[in-house]
Amino acid sequence: MRVRGVGRILPALMAAACALIVWVVVAAHHARADEPPFFAIKNARIVPVSGPPIPNGTIVISRGVIQAVGANVSVPPEARVIDGAGMTVYPGLVDAGSDVGLGAVAAPVAGGGRGGGGGRGAIAANVPLSMGPEDRPATTPWENAAGMLHSDDARIESWRNAGFTTALVIPRTGYFPGQAAVVDLGTAERTESLVVKTPAALPINLQGGRGEYQGFPSALMGQLSYVRQVFIDAQWYTQAMQAYEAHPQGRERPAYDHTDVVISHVLANKELVIWPGETDTQILRAIRLAPTLGARWALSGAQQGYAVPNEIAAANVPVFINVNWPAPAAAGGAAGGRGGGGGRGGEETDTLRTLRFRDRAPSTPAALNKAGVKIAFMSGGVTNPKDTLRNVAKSIAAGLPADAALRALTLGAAEILGVSDRLGSIEPGKIANLVVTDGDIFADRTNVKYVFVDGKLYIPPPVVEAPGGGGRGGRGGGGPGGEDLSGTWTLTFQTEQGPDTATAVLQMAPDGTLGGTISSHMGTAQLTRGRLNGQSFQFSISMQINGADMQVDFSGKVAGNQITGTINVGGYMLDFTGSRPNSGGEGVRQ
Repeated sequence: MRVRGVGRILPALMAAACALIVWVVVAAHHARADEPPFFAIKNARIVPVSGPPIPNGTIVISRGVIQAVGANVSVPPEARVIDGAGMTVYPGLVDAGSDVGLGAVAAPVAGGGRGGGGGRGAIAANVPLSMGPEDRPATTPWENAAGMLHSDDARIESWRNAGFTTALVIPRTGYFPGQAAVVDLGTAERTESLVVKTPAALPINLQGGRGEYQGFPSALMGQLSYVRQVFIDAQWYTQAMQAYEAHPQGRERPAYDHTDVVISHVLANKELVIWPGETDTQILRAIRLAPTLGARWALSGAQQGYAVPNEIAAANVPVFINVNWPAPAAAGGAAGGRGGGGGRGGEETDTLRTLRFRDRAPSTPAALNKAGVKIAFMSGGVTNPKDTLRNVAKSIAAGLPADAALRALTLGAAEILGVSDRLGSIEPGKIANLVVTDGDIFADRTNVKYVFVDGKLYIPPPVVEAPGGGGRGGRGGGGPGGEDLSGTWTLTFQTEQGPDTATAVLQMAPDGTLGGTISSHMGTAQLTRGRLNGQSFQFSISMQINGADMQVDFSGKVAGNQITGTINVGGYMLDFTGSRPNSGGEGVRQ
């Protein structure tokens, strides 16, 4: 993309950073407001989800929206073109149950916690005493995730780098913790601009009140009764207010209740209510009780859904499946044993029922899909986003068709959440949320090359794992017989002022890890991370521009003594080429 006006501001920036970065930074900070961000991805395999794959197609993005997609699409001359040869483009992935963006998890109340929904452990002395359901213990349905977002939550970037562009963000604590919002996982000066839909759902958390109030409710029956009572009260409040508004004179005005107002609105507008249930017992309980609330509802969790798929199908209820599959406590840590009752003291305490549950839980998506149930996937507390994809891959291995798995992570989730008219598939007019990979998205060695969120381009940093780590980015680098980036390279790039050059001195370890420096007549910067996978490389440097640290990402391909690639800062890109003298001695790995 060529940006006008660079010549007027270049001299000031030249004093602050090396010449290699100046023009890219200028583009990032001084692009004209009336110049729309056009992008085009060409020669890529496109998987729209809403239709058959396009083996060799083009996607054009304009002002954050998909403008065109197909095998024969014209590219506007002002578009920034990405060559997608050998790559696959998917819709951005959707996590249908997350707290990403809400900041760090707060420490639990002493003696309390959120795990049991019951129990009689010690309660902190300053926790208020509840005299009954009228006190509305642990109930804040008026809170909204859309107003709780923290742009500095580092998890936003990590999930985006793994290909997740959207999440149903759910407040954490309380029986009615607040309303969930569909949020794009991008960057913005105002977090409000990331909100796609709010309110999107009203979650119920039966394990959300312990430690919040003393006395009520302290057991499962009390919790269920309380939740049901809240909906009954809201229905009564609606009727009372309607009667009062019709004939106010001579009548006592109904007392205002914040909870009743919000729940009444949920019922009147048929907003989605999310009811939890992991085990078969909990699922069947939800199927019996949730419809009595008078709300449109969805089931969340359902890890033991493999035992009752026909009952779920008969209830005609969509399901957000928790893919944080149960694991032994010693091996799985926090990810272990949700809903299964196992893993409390390590392997020695596991019962046959627990072992069976652990083995069969990943087959739940296949069982529900076969029964015709609408499904989506929620991370359910998984801390590493790549593990979410690995866990979905386990369901594929357990019988879920790969196209059904992809749909559950994209269009299926969007349909359940009521946003399929704007995201979830690659179609003209939809939000440009895309993930570009160098292989099948569920393959462990596949790398995410580019991510678009609201039409803004992000380039994930190279995945560097320890040798033998087996991670999705670890292909062993160039390896024997592969390419080698070690040596001194002359980089050439074109600016509005004409061609310019810089020098890259690179060293490559046997596992493909890159180190070294990039220099020009204005300064030198160290590589902060880098890797060569086959012929593809990525590395980054950090520079201070006008007092602010900025990351500059390089990516491209190497063929012998020639490289081609792209420099990226904040989504603004500059092409470069490079050559290395064939001196023989410089190509030796560390």
